[in-house]
Order: sequence, then structure tokens, then C-alpha cells
Amino acid sequence: MKKLFLLATLSGSVISLPAQNTKLDLRVDAGNIIHQMKGGLGASWHALIKDIPLDNEKYDYPVRHINPRGSAYAGNPPLGDTATWGQLYQHAKWLGLDFVRVELSQHMYEPGRNIFDWKNDEMQALYRILDWCEANHADVFLQQMWGHVAWNAHPGVHPLLSAPKSVDDFANGIATLLKYLTETKKYTCIKYFCMTNEPPGGPWGYWWSGGSHTPATITDAWKKLQETFTKQGIKIPLSGPDWVSLPPCEPAKIDFDQYLGAFDIHSYFGLYNKNNGEQVIGDWVKYARTKNKPFFLTEFGNMDLGWGADNQGPKTFKAALSNASDVALCMNLGVDGFNRWSFTNRGDMDGQWQLVKTYDLPTKTYSKEVTTENEAYYGFAMLSRFMGKYASVLSVKMDPQPEGIVATAYKNSDGQLSILMVNNRKEAVTVNVTVDNGSKKQAFYFYEVTETLLKGDNFQLNPVKNYKDEGKLKNMLLQPESISIVTTNVLNNGDLGVIE
Repeated sequence: MKKLFLLATLSGSVISLPAQNTKLDLRVDAGNIIHQMKGGLGASWHALIKDIPLDNEKYDYPVRHINPRGSAYAGNPPLGDTATWGQLYQHAKWLGLDFVRVELSQHMYEPGRNIFDWKNDEMQALYRILDWCEANHADVFLQQMWGHVAWNAHPGVHPLLSAPKSVDDFANGIATLLKYLTETKKYTCIKYFCMTNEPPGGPWGYWWSGGSHTPATITDAWKKLQETFTKQGIKIPLSGPDWVSLPPCEPAKIDFDQYLGAFDIHSYFGLYNKNNGEQVIGDWVKYARTKNKPFFLTEFGNMDLGWGADNQGPKTFKAALSNASDVALCMNLGVDGFNRWSFTNRGDMDGQWQLVKTYDLPTKTYSKEVTTENEAYYGFAMLSRFMGKYASVLSVKMDPQPEGIVATAYKNSDGQLSILMVNNRKEAVTVNVTVDNGSKKQAFYFYEVTETLLKGDNFQLNPVKNYKDEGKLKNMLLQPESISIVTTNVLNNGDLGVIE
């Protein structure tokens, strides 16, 4: 007989059961907090907006010819179109983005050694994003993607690819940026800083090459940056290593942990029930806890469902199911924060990763109206919209534990309780929920999304069923291939998402 398996609790226990089971009991202990997140849930939002000439013929070590920056640029409305930016802001509020990875390059602010430009268009785009985060109390994970400065590149190496020739200049430039953003611009929303995107060290790495020269190591750079921050009184913790994709946690390789205040990695091939994801993430969480530091998944998605050019895979409901399953699994394991790739995206470079559509692919022009990519947008909303930052993850026990069902539960700082349930199976599942140590008379509201629902006209995310109190959470039907949430936090479609 075919056996089915599921991880549903932090303990990692696995139970096998007959395949025909379609009923389960879910027990949530509202009084047993297994982890309080140090971040939250959001999406990458890049400030880079310009196409660049590659000029590869100039270099002995050129960058790859096709999208050497991935899709980490463009996608935002033109700066002059403040009305469309306002629409974008409203979508960020509606989604409740509370932990936002904001991306930039050194070329944006320091195009020449000790020559700083705070007024160019890309810096203005950065301020637009940080202004929204500041006003809405969203935490920012500020990410320098690469240097892209010829003045600090190794000879013969493309500036986009090169590691810094001088780590002193590299660190001083970053410190000057952060002093400007926090002291001159008065931003308080920046909570973490990472100095480079996806460097060598994981299964794949790029953007840190010395060509024929031996570059400074990542450890050299982290050390110098931490020393510079300390000297200049910058309190923002550094995060790293930012390796990709789903790198194993190998403490012997992590000789830079003393310089970091947090750890982060990327995952792009799914985690739930594949790629040894549970083990790898669990190892990183355990390691981070031994250092008393948070651990973040700062880029995630599932390229197994398609990517590249204008591939629609990343915006499909199957991708939303995969993302929801990964977030639920990782919350139970103790991950502190998540950033989906990405909030805005042109959609014609390495796949259609966008949650909202700002760019018209047929005409290659920016739109005056920001519209939703329904399957991606509402699938992600089930994760982000009800959960505020620093949520407390609760003990969840599932009996039995059928393959394809994953659940997590959390409380926000105001005590609102939510239970996220993802059904990856092709048949419906009936769930009876018991909440221990909760408020006996508190009402719950049930929301669900499926591919069929989201392909319909004029979908709105309103509760489809109300429960008078927690004692009534019986015989809840999880539709096939669905994302469901039952919560005390009633949000109608016209309400904004939760950030705090």
C-alpha cells in the first residue's frame, strides 16, 4: 500500500498512514509559543531602474550576456508618474508587507571613489520605497546586490562581476550610504544590511570575482565592514552569507559569523517535501540559535515550475501553493522572516515573478494602472495579509499527518490568532481544529483561495464562513489544491493588511 508522509510539527516526527485518509484533527496550543519571529513577511522591491550597456568586449572576464543582473532592476513605475506610484503603495499596504528586502548597487550612490550622488533617479526610487516603509512601519532588509563600480574593480574584470579591489574603500562607501540614509534622511526602518547578493560559497555563486587576481575573501569584507560600522557608530546589524540555492549549513565554512548580526540564504527549487529542504533549513535555524542570531530566507521561489524570459511559471497558482507550503514549513522550523521574489518585476527577464503588474509585455511600456497577478497576488496575500511582523509561532499538532497537508499557526502582537492550512492534494480534506488555551468566545473567520476561484471575474478576499467561537471549528473543508486560513482577525477585501 502506498504510504504518505508529512512534517507538521517542529519536532520533525513522521507518521505513515493509508492513502485514502481525508480527515484530520489539528490541535493548536495558543499558550505554547515555539518561536517569536525577528522579522516578518514581504517581497523584494528593487530601487535599480536603469538598463545598462554591458561592454563585455572591454573585459577579459565579462559577465554573462543574458540578464547578468537577473530581474533585480526595473518594474517600478516611472518616477514622474506619482499617481501610479500611489497605486503601488496601496497594494503594498493591502498585502501587509512588513519585512521588505530593498535592493541597490554601489554605483547608484558612489559612481566614483569618494564621489557620492544622492540625487540621481535610482536614489530617488530608493527614497520612494524607503518612504513607504518608514511611513507604514515596515522593516527593511537593505541589500547591496553588487558594486558595479569600475573604480574599485579588479583589472580586466567586468565591474558588475568584480569583487572589490579595496575592501577599505568598499566598506567606507557603504558606511557613508548608511550614515546618509539614517542621519540625513532620518530613516529608522532599516533593520539589517547585506553587502553582496549570492556570492560564491553555496551551490551557485556569482558577483564576487577577482579574475586573474586573488580577491579579498567574503570574510575579509565582512570583517572590514563590521569594523567600519563600529568605528562610525552604525548600529545596523550585518546579515549574510546570502548564498544560493538552499546551501547546506556547514559551520566549518562559516568563518565570518562573528561579524554578522543575522544569517540569510536563498532557495529557488522548493522546500516542502523536496530537496531535503526541511533538514537544510532546520540545520540553519539550529546554527543561528546557537549564535543567538535570527535566520532569514531573503529570496524564495520555485524555479522547478518555470523561469526565464517571460515564463509564467512563477506567477501561477502552483507556485503560490509551493510558496505557501514552504513558508508554513519554515515557520514551524523557526525561520525569522521571508522575502518572496519579487513585489514588482518587469516579467520579461527571468520569469514573471511580479505580484502586481506594472509593465505591459506586448508593448514594452509601463502601465498607468497597477493591476494584480491574481494567482500570485492573492496566494501570497494568504501569507502576508493577516500576519504582522514579529509574530509568535504556536505549537501545532496534526493527527494523522497526510502527505500534502501542511499547517502553521501564529499570534500577532495584538493577540489575533491565525491558522494557515495548505492542501497540495488533488482531493478535499476535512479538518477539525481545536485551540487550547485560547479565548473560548472569540469568533473565527475562514478564507480560502484556489486556482479556479482566482481565475474568476472580480475575485475579492472576504471570509467565506464565520465561526461563533473556537469550539465550532469542526468539519472545515480544505478544497483540493488550496490555501486556507482561519483567523480571529476579520479583514474584508476593502481593509488594509496587517503590518504590526
